[in-house]
Formats: sequence, C-alpha cells, structure tokens
Amino acid sequence: MKLPLLLVTSLLPFSLAAQQLSVPVNLQATYAKGTRSETGAPGPKYWQNSAEYDINVSFDPATRRVAGTVDIAYQNASPDSLRQLLFKLYPNLYQQGAPRAGRIAPEDVSEGVKIEALSFDGQAQDVSKLRVQATNMPVRLPKALGPGRAVKVRVAYSYVLNKGSHMRTGEVEPNSAFVAYFFPRVAVYDDIDGWNQFEYNGSQEFYNDFCTFRAAITVPRNFVVWATGDLLNPDQTLTKKYAQRLRDAERKDALTTIISEADLKRQDITQPNAQNTWRFEAKDVVDFVFATTDHYVWQASSLVVDPATQRRTRVDAVYNPRHKDFEEVAQFNRKTVEAMSYTFPKWPFPYAHETVFDGLDQMEYPMMVNDNPVETRDDAITLTDHEVFHTMFPFYMGTNETKYGWMDEGWATIGEWLISPLIQPGFVDEYGIEPYAKGSAQEFDVPITTLSTQQTGTAFFLNSYPKPALGYLYVKDLLGDELFTKALHTYIRNWHGKHPMPYDFFNSMNTGAGQNLNWFWQRWFFDGGYPDLAITSVTKTATGHDIVVQAKGTKPVPVDLTVTYTDGKTEKLHRTVAAWQAGNTSVTVPVATTKAVKRVELGSTYVPDKNKADNVWEGK
Repeated sequence: MKLPLLLVTSLLPFSLAAQQLSVPVNLQATYAKGTRSETGAPGPKYWQNSAEYDINVSFDPATRRVAGTVDIAYQNASPDSLRQLLFKLYPNLYQQGAPRAGRIAPEDVSEGVKIEALSFDGQAQDVSKLRVQATNMPVRLPKALGPGRAVKVRVAYSYVLNKGSHMRTGEVEPNSAFVAYFFPRVAVYDDIDGWNQFEYNGSQEFYNDFCTFRAAITVPRNFVVWATGDLLNPDQTLTKKYAQRLRDAERKDALTTIISEADLKRQDITQPNAQNTWRFEAKDVVDFVFATTDHYVWQASSLVVDPATQRRTRVDAVYNPRHKDFEEVAQFNRKTVEAMSYTFPKWPFPYAHETVFDGLDQMEYPMMVNDNPVETRDDAITLTDHEVFHTMFPFYMGTNETKYGWMDEGWATIGEWLISPLIQPGFVDEYGIEPYAKGSAQEFDVPITTLSTQQTGTAFFLNSYPKPALGYLYVKDLLGDELFTKALHTYIRNWHGKHPMPYDFFNSMNTGAGQNLNWFWQRWFFDGGYPDLAITSVTKTATGHDIVVQAKGTKPVPVDLTVTYTDGKTEKLHRTVAAWQAGNTSVTVPVATTKAVKRVELGSTYVPDKNKADNVWEGK
C-alpha cells in the first residue's frame, strides 16, 4: 500500500569484529527448535500450515450483499496439537464496536459477518455459541487436530459490503466494487507466535498462509469479474468475441482493447443469463480478491517474463473511461512487470496476470491492484509500479506485514524509485526522502525494527517506507548490482512460499553476499540516530585537494560531492556507506587535480540530511 505523504517529520565507536545482531529471546527459540537457521535458510525442522479453499459466493451490486460458503481443507504441519482454529473475519472492521485506527461513516457501521452455519468434518457446530472478537473468531475443535492431520471446515456466511468509508475494499461507485477480505479464513499459525491474534484495525496490513483458492463468483448479467488467479470458464461467462480478445491479449505483446466504450454501450459482453458464475483458481498465493463492474473499459497486453520457459504474464488496466489518467496504466503495468523480471529484482514475474483496477485506494493483492485515480502522469507511474512491485514483497515471499511493515513497503518503495525512471527516462522519484530528513531525530523517529503494531502516524510511515528503502539502496550501492542481486536472490530462494522473519532476511543477505553486513544492519535498522553530514574543510595538497566530510549524525549514508572548478567544469565524487564502516567520524575524499576549486556541494537525492546548512563550501 502506498501512503500519501500527508500522513507523515558524532558516530559512535564501533568494532566490526564478530559483529552479531541482538536477537529477541522468542526469535532465538526458532534456532533452538531447528525451524530457522543463522545462515538465513529455513531450518531442518521448518514447517508451515496450509489450506485449500473452495469459495462459492454471490455478490449483488445493488444491495452490496456478499453471501456464500467456503469449504476449507486445513492441514496442520506443525508439531503441535491444535485445540482450536482461529478465523479472521476482516469485514468486521465495519462492525459496530470494532476497534478501528480511523473513523468510518455512520452509515457504514454494520452487523459484520453473519456466520450462518459452521461444521468440522461434516459435524455441525452451534453457531449461537461462537464468540467473535472483532476480526478474530476462535472456534474450539471437537477434537484436537494432531500434527500431520487435516480437518475439513465448511462455513456459510454473509455480510454487506461497505458503501463508503473505503478502506482497501468496498463499493467504488454504483455498480463498481473492489471486494477484498470477503470470506472467513484460518489465521496463520507459525513457529514464532503460534496463532496470529492481532486484530485488524485498518492500519497494519496482513499476514496469511500460502494456499490454493478455487472460487465461484456469481454476479448479475453485464457484470465482468476480475480476480486473483486464472479465469477457468471465459467461454461460459464472456461472449465469443470478448473471450477471443482475452486469449489474444494473453499471447500478444501489443495492447489489446478487450472492452471499449462502444462495447459497453452494446451490452453484449457477458453471456445473456440473469446471473453468471465466474470461476477462478489460484495456487501458492496468500489471498484471493475480486472486483466487478458493468461500465469499465479493459485494456490488456502480455509479455514473456521467463525466457527459459517462454512463460508470459498478462497485464491489465480496468477503469472508468472518464478517468483519463488510467489510459497509460496498462503500459506502466507492463513496463513494471518487465523491469521486475529483467532488471530489479531480476526475477521472472511469478504470476499469470497482474490487473490494475480503478478503485478508491492504493492497495495491492496477489495479481490484483486497487488504485485510485490520480492527478498527474508522474503519480500514475509511481502508484502503478509501487503497487505492482508488491507482487514480490509480500506476496511471493509471505512476510508478516502486520508486524514487519518494512519487509514489504520498503521494497515497494525502492522498486518505485528504481523502476519509475525506466518508465519515464530522467524522472526522479523522491517519495519519502524529505519527510525522513525532516522527521529524523524527533521523538517519534524510532528504529525501523520496532514492531509495526507499536507504531502509528509518521513513525509508521518513515519506518515502513523511506527508511528501509534507503537501507536496501545503500546495501545495493555498497555491494554493486551483481553481488546485491546474488544476495537478494539467496533470500528469495530461501523464503519464497514461506514466512521469513527479519533475521532470516539479514542472514540470507549476509550469506548470499559472502560478507558480514551486520555492522550496517545494526546501525540502520536497529539503532536510533539520524543522517547528517557536513563539509568541514577543503585544503590544497601536492596533488590536488582533500575534502573532509564529517558525520554529525549516527546513521551511515553515502557521501556524494559535486565539485565546481573556477573554469566552470564540475566533477562528482561518491563514497558508499563503507566509508563509515570502521566507526570513524570523518572521511577524507581526495580530488586528483590542482585546478582551483570554486565550490563544493554535499548531498544527493537519496541521501537525506538533517541539517543542510553545512553542506556547501565556497572558495575564496
């Protein structure tokens, strides 16, 4: 999710020798249990639970009622006997009395999810005895679910989708809706916390298991459905012409208009039944969502994302034709998927499609994006590539966004910084940099690794978005592109389809790089402090000049100098964060020319500085 900026305000002695990160006791226990390892790889006893979901749901756009059943085959791979299952009922964010981080309109306050029937292995449960706790619903099992055992769950349920107060899901406008978190699901049970009991309050994001989803979504005639996963029955839902256009888009590089404004007027897009049921399937994903409307255009293209297999990904833009800012979104989507596959993180895009839907938020889901209209082309670029980049983090990697927002938003932010100039050459994306420079060293500026559940407002923004993104960027600069990619791929290979914790990331990167980077991880991610460099002197030497840069703050940042000579020519000098690795409080940067220096300026776009007043030296 991309947050609007409106929501955000002497180096110490250090020894690299045997640098170790301090690991909390509950996380150290994972090493003792053998579920994780200090190399960053999953331990020999790593496990995680999973499920298969068969969802059969109907949605009435007129009343906004969601109703159906979900059948869950839940597999306990843990070494524990589970005496209960904990279900997540995310629509209960809108339930009367539920705790919320923000306000919602009075008309959106609802009864929440109604559980009409519940059974385990065909054995009906008394739903009147359920004790729903906002978005959590713990249910005691008739008998304990032992290690290696499975249970079949069936839930019949209904609720009314919110009309306004759009928070990641809800009606977009009459006859258009983005429907997320719409079914009861089993919470994550992991080797760190057991059940994920954090109640969703609209602030922190999500943590779900990798599962298989099969969904049958029934909507009225003329309503098209887009969703996570592959559409299994296009010929039974779309009429022949549009089904063929969809197949064409999945095979062609060129942009295909699957539904145009003229097509919308003809109302011949879907099969002429009163209701149509759209069937989707998605494997190895952490969530399932859908969107539906009867008045959006649909543009699509596709590209080869894996040259070895010639596998293609379809990219979509689905939008209200009044919103002209969406007219290039399909191309922005395509260029983002291409950049992710071939440039950064240089990993074949993992899914069959990526659909950007014209909604009312800035929120990512597996294979789907809910993006609001924006005012400028630049905003459309950065919003699209930010949300699409989330495909890798958290969805391909399965991170716990609820506790560790920086493990996904930080990556989406560096992805935005690096990919936006590939879409629009020369574009410089400064998202979050200046808010961090201004906000650093204030009392809300806590370490990045502070749990997201313990942060709000500006602290949450800085620690989820610009601060971790800068940390990743500085390590990329330190290692160079090739070694950084090797280290990052080590992390991806270790933890795709699993649930990495922060130390799994740090240790995987160290292993992949073949270097102990803990000196940097400690100072950037764990310690307090702020970035602040200053030019203290420029002196002549026998061979040129020495520029002395002092670290007034404790955060290690790159040194970027622009030297202007009296003849009008300029030279740029750069030092990576390695300049501060030894714990020194100053660094000398030599200039190998005897030409007279007129001016030296310190700083660059991606180096925030608390006090810029001492960043310029003027020659006499």
